[in-house]
Amino acid sequence: MGVDPAVAGLAMKGKVVDQLPNGLYRVRLENQHEALAHAGGANSAGNFVRLSPGDLVEVELSPLDPTRGRIQNRVTFAAGAKSAAGIEGS
Repeated sequence: MGVDPAVAGLAMKGKVVDQLPNGLYRVRLENQHEALAHAGGANSAGNFVRLSPGDLVEVELSPLDPTRGRIQNRVTFAAGAKSAAGIEGS
């Protein structure tokens, strides 16, 4: 059995642009689109990681609404240095 494409999300890298109330973050994705995302995945399993504007993150986008997503993890500078060039911008 495979993964149902209607349930699986699309994973992309992005940069936190703004921290919003209620644990939401505005993230600028690699393709220069913006999405609202909440911290999930390993972050919600007791290892709370505070995100700041400018942090590089990996986001899993909702298949039903690509402007919403879940932040899976924060990308370290060494691992995300190559992809940071594609995310630059205000």
